[in-house]
Amino acid sequence: MPDYSYKSGKLNRSHLLHYLDTTFAAVASSPSWYLLGKDVEDASVELNPDTSTKKNILDETTVEDNGYEPEFDLDTFYAKPGDALYEKLKDIMMNRLTGDACKTSVLEVIVDKTTGAYDAWTEDIIVKPQSYGGPQGGVNIPFNCTFAGNRVKGSVTFAAGVPTFAKTTEE
Repeated sequence: MPDYSYKSGKLNRSHLLHYLDTTFAAVASSPSWYLLGKDVEDASVELNPDTSTKKNILDETTVEDNGYEPEFDLDTFYAKPGDALYEKLKDIMMNRLTGDACKTSVLEVIVDKTTGAYDAWTEDIIVKPQSYGGPQGGVNIPFNCTFAGNRVKGSVTFAAGVPTFAKTTEE
């Protein structure tokens, strides 16, 4: 279990937490957050910034910023029957599901404070297994997560290791 406290100095990798809602509900009033990271040695959100640079005939340069196309890959996810995320990944990959059947929510938490609630964001995300099988040692299901909008800023508190997200109210 990660250490849900920050003391000082640089953040440990375990202070950046990613959860997927295993309900895969269109509107999750009661999400069931699954902490990603077991058996994973490296995971990063790739922001994939979308910019284009143009130079006109007057030698003036303009840059167009089209935002981001964030995603992350989990290259290691071992199949564990009874595990809520495994059951959904199995359904997506074996039934070749597409569209909203692959959509859920991601919860990103940064544990960078010594007390109080932690900064957090939720966003729609599309989950797509990339393959299944792998070498001896376990059935691996690497998957890709593509952020799909509806990003909401809030905060998270933990009770017995379970996160509770509260949306930040506009001031």
